[in-house]
Amino acid sequence: MNTFGRKFRVSLFGESHGASVGVCVDGCPAGIGLQPSDFAADLQRRKSGARGATPRVEADAPELLSGVFEGKTTGAPIAIIFRNENTRSGDYSNLLSQPRPGHADFVAARKFGGYSDYRGGGHFSGRLTLSLVAAGVIAKKALGSVTVASTILEVGGVKYGEHEALLEEAIARGDSLGGLLECVASNMPVGWGEPFFDSAESLVSHIIFAIPSVRGVEFGSGFAAARQRGSEHNDPIVASSGKTKTNHAGGVNGGISNGNDLTLRVAVKPTSSISAAQQTFDFEKGRVDELHIRGRHDACIALRAPVVLEAATAIALADLMLLNVGSAGV
Repeated sequence: MNTFGRKFRVSLFGESHGASVGVCVDGCPAGIGLQPSDFAADLQRRKSGARGATPRVEADAPELLSGVFEGKTTGAPIAIIFRNENTRSGDYSNLLSQPRPGHADFVAARKFGGYSDYRGGGHFSGRLTLSLVAAGVIAKKALGSVTVASTILEVGGVKYGEHEALLEEAIARGDSLGGLLECVASNMPVGWGEPFFDSAESLVSHIIFAIPSVRGVEFGSGFAAARQRGSEHNDPIVASSGKTKTNHAGGVNGGISNGNDLTLRVAVKPTSSISAAQQTFDFEKGRVDELHIRGRHDACIALRAPVVLEAATAIALADLMLLNVGSAGV
């Protein structure tokens, strides 16, 4: 449900307009240096305020409640909360009867019998990616020499860096844009992952799909592999370390890391909440009616998503790393 991992376990809690959002990380090894300032760089990368991002600005100051003593992790669960202070819950009152197209409003209300917190998307809000980023900071530290980095490739189908005009047009129209991201984990060892159900790709994909608005994940050459021949797609091994000439496999064979970079790409959909008028079913009126969404929302979620993708990937890799402890290796 709200917990991921077997050894490095991450549990998310909170709602967008509740008192706070937070995370509990259980299974983090003891003795890792950790203090509030360690979170600053990644939290800043996720922060709102830039063009195309929501104007909702929060302090996003992490409060470490447990699991850290004298600047080191203790091996006990690490609990972190972030206070919600800049909320405008009244902007969402109409969503009780008019669920947003493409959002979780309708399914959440049905699944939880109308008891779910609908304000700002509640527990389904992108606000909870703040908790993922915090857990990702810890995971990156636990990974040691394995580094995880994510970049934006496209915005709205246009190469990143050439997208500004398209973004301005979407903002002017009250619309939104999607994006394509790439994530690379370097210095990967051989042996992380298991055959079939606990393959490295399966576990990494599992947590990535928990990021709101992710609609697709591909590893290595991904769907392009369907158009290649075996002679093109196969990665020739060129060293005893397992290094390959190409990396169409994305760093994984048989569900197990092969020593090359783990490479994946993620499709992020356009933001569901747009200011342009839409049509939705009005449950009070019993008919389809025009919907006007208030509130403060991103015109392009993908612009703030790279650090979230890094965090999710790092969390999965930290779990794979700890699961691999004690194995025979290669």
